Amino acid sequence: MWGWNRRNSSGPRPVKDGIKAKKQRGTIGETWWSKRFLEVLHSFNIGARLDRGRSYARRGQVINIDIEEGLVSAKVQGSRSTPYKIKIKLKALSKKEWEQVEKALVERAIFLASLLAGEMPKDIEEAFIGVNLSLFPSRISDLNTECSCPDWSNPCKHIAAVYYILAEQFDEDPFLLFTWRGRTKEELIEKLRSLRGVGTDLDIKNNSQKEVPNILTSTLPEVPIPSLNDSLENFWQARASFSELSFQLEKVSVPDAMIRQLEPLSLSVADKKVSDILSEIYRVLSNKAIDKAFNK
Repeated sequence: MWGWNRRNSSGPRPVKDGIKAKKQRGTIGETWWSKRFLEVLHSFNIGARLDRGRSYARRGQVINIDIEEGLVSAKVQGSRSTPYKIKIKLKALSKKEWEQVEKALVERAIFLASLLAGEMPKDIEEAFIGVNLSLFPSRISDLNTECSCPDWSNPCKHIAAVYYILAEQFDEDPFLLFTWRGRTKEELIEKLRSLRGVGTDLDIKNNSQKEVPNILTSTLPEVPIPSLNDSLENFWQARASFSELSFQLEKVSVPDAMIRQLEPLSLSVADKKVSDILSEIYRVLSNKAIDKAFNK
């Protein structure tokens, strides 16, 4: 970067159709993974510099952003006529490292189920830590940033603005985190399904050899199992009192996960995409369901 010129310290030029942060007030980031990303950045003691870019993000000064393996590139409109070019590099994991992560992920079925639903499992970082790797940057030196502006600060407000927009991009699609680290959504899901398929084949083989009952009897107390004929008369009767049942309700991180898994719909109503309308409906219904469950 070049030396800072006070003559260029005026406000930024307005941008038409820039990418505005959705959260115009309060903390940016809706999901735990986007919040975690920003939390990690603040842990590098660059919070004051990050805050300088929040207003840029909310004003829509980020013109575009592109996320690919090891690189986030963007353009941000500042006070000059020519937008500034931004590059944020993060080392992608190697093929061998991804193989280690994928093996760790398939050890818990909930990881695959959550990822297929478009959600990031809350403890997914454990899978990376378990093989001595990290999903998020571990230290400030992991991030190699460049901006064509004359500000020496790192991050400058233009890079900081991209960080905030990047966090909201992660809100929309958690797989972009993996893309940045070197695995596309399609590659990761295909690999996980393949690895889980191997386990399924083994389970089928074990069932045919009658090994599963031995495992069950060694871990569960021996209790008589009634036949279907013996239980037909009271099949619809509760086996336990309802007072013995307990439920735990949680607000899902991505209520419109199913919509996001569909192919983009080329339909619109009043210049608004149908997928966006449906996503908003899912969010509203989810919030109302939670409120009603807790009598709010």
